[in-house]
Amino acid sequence: MGKTVNKQRPVNLDLQTIRFPVTAIASILHRVSGVIMFVAIGILLWVLGLSLSSPEGFIRAAAMMDSFIVKFIFWGILTALAYHTLGGIRHMLMDFGYLEETLAMGKTTANVTFLLTVVLSILAGVLVW
Repeated sequence: MGKTVNKQRPVNLDLQTIRFPVTAIASILHRVSGVIMFVAIGILLWVLGLSLSSPEGFIRAAAMMDSFIVKFIFWGILTALAYHTLGGIRHMLMDFGYLEETLAMGKTTANVTFLLTVVLSILAGVLVW
């Protein structure tokens, strides 16, 4: 006879009631920012190609940068770059042994990463606008 599976285990599929720890949020956002940067490479290369294609192309690329939506996209790209860079530095410091690999240190460095990203995001907003 086969084993019976215990069907009494709790199942919670309501995502609004699940509370992720700050370290999980930091990990998920690091992956999301990596995907954003991967997509951003195409956008940035297209704008660079347009600006270098001819003097008229440069004027068109410069005119595009006056649009609020384009500025917002570039601000988002810079914010994702800042977060991904800071998160990568955080992981490398832990991997190389400069920071303890404990839950407390993970929480602290995740919060520091979030705080520094907010500061760099504000600075990127000042730069873009």
